[in-house]
Amino acid sequence: MTPNRVVPVLAVLALALVWLLDFGSIQPNRIVPGTGHGLLSALGWPGAGLVTLVLAASILLAIRPIRIRYPLLLGLVGLSLALLPLLLQVFAGRHLPEDAPYARSSVGAGFWCLLFLLSLMLVEALGRYGARRGLQLVLLLGLAGSWLWLLRSDGLASLSLVREFDARPGAFEQALWTHLALALGAVSFSAGLAFVLALKMMRSPAWQRPVLGAVSFLQTIPSLAVFGLLIAPLSALSEAFPVLQALGIRGIGWAPALLALMAYSLLPMVRNTFVALTEVPEYLVDAGRGMGMTDRQLFFQLKLPLAMPVIIEGVRITTIQAIGLTAVAALIGAGGLGSFIFQGLGQAAMDLVLLGALPTIALALLADALLTMLANSLKPAPVTT
Repeated sequence: MTPNRVVPVLAVLALALVWLLDFGSIQPNRIVPGTGHGLLSALGWPGAGLVTLVLAASILLAIRPIRIRYPLLLGLVGLSLALLPLLLQVFAGRHLPEDAPYARSSVGAGFWCLLFLLSLMLVEALGRYGARRGLQLVLLLGLAGSWLWLLRSDGLASLSLVREFDARPGAFEQALWTHLALALGAVSFSAGLAFVLALKMMRSPAWQRPVLGAVSFLQTIPSLAVFGLLIAPLSALSEAFPVLQALGIRGIGWAPALLALMAYSLLPMVRNTFVALTEVPEYLVDAGRGMGMTDRQLFFQLKLPLAMPVIIEGVRITTIQAIGLTAVAALIGAGGLGSFIFQGLGQAAMDLVLLGALPTIALALLADALLTMLANSLKPAPVTT
C-alpha cells in the first residue's frame, strides 16, 4: 500500500504555521487591537502538545502501510475538527482577565490555518477512502452541530465573534433570511429563464449566437457596475408607476440586487443546460424512436434525465456565485450578510466583518456539498457486463 503524500505535507505545514503564528489574542475592548499569544502561551504545554500529537499521528497514519489507514484518519481528523473550539475555550480561560468586563478573546491566524489545513486533510481522507454521499453528509452535519453547540456554550461567551452575534441576534437572523431569499430567488428565476432559452436555441439554431453572446456580455460587467446601472432606470420606473413603490421596487434595495444577481446567474445555467440537452448520444435517441417514443417522451424520459447532472452542475456553480455576490448587494441597501461586512469595515471591527463573512462561506460550502451530492445521485449507474 503506497503512502499518502498529501496528508503529511498538509500536517507539516499546519505544524509550522500553528507554532509560528499567533493562536489567539486578548482585546481590552471591541476596537483596540489585542495582545497576541502563540500556541504555547495560549494553551500551555498540555494543549500545545495535544495539537502537535494529533498532527504527528496524522503523518504516521498517512505514511504507514495500514489497511484501515483512511478510516483512522477520518476519525482522528474529524474528531479534531469537531472539538477544535475547545482550544479557544482553554485559551480564554487561561488569559482573559476577570476584572475587565469589556475584554474579549479573539481568534488568531494560527487557529485559522489549523482549521483550514485540517479541513483539507479531511477532504483528502474522504476522497481516498471513497466515502459515500451519506457518510459525507452525516460528517458535515456532525461537524456543524458540534461547532454550533460549543460556540453557544458558556466557555466561549467571551469570544469576540460570539459577542458580536449576541449583540444583534435579531438583525443576524433577518440578514441571513434576506441573504438566502436574494441568492436562491435569483438562482430559481435564472434557472427557469435559462431552461426556456436553452429550449429556444435547440429549436431555432439562429438564436444560439445572440443568446450566448448576450449572457456572456452580462458576465463580463463588474458586479458593482451592474448594481449601479440599475439604480437610475428602476428609480425612474418607480416614480412613473407608484404601484411599483408599493411593491418595494425602487432604485435601491432588493429589486436591483435581484435583477443583477439574475443577470450574473444566466451564463453558467444557459450554457450547461444547452450543452447537456444537445449532447445526448444520437444512438440513444434513435433507439427511443425505434421503440415508438414521441418527441415529448424522448425529451422528458430520455434527454432530460441524462442531461440533469450537467444542469445541476450549472446550478451549483451559479448558487455558489450568487451567495458570494449577494454580500456585495448590501452596498445598495439590499441587506443580507454583507451588511455586517461593510459595517465592520467602517467601524474597524474585524469580528463584525467575520460575523458576515463566515456564514457566507458556510452557506457556499453547504450549497456546494448538497448540489454535488444531488448531481452525483442523478448520474446513471455504470453498465456492467
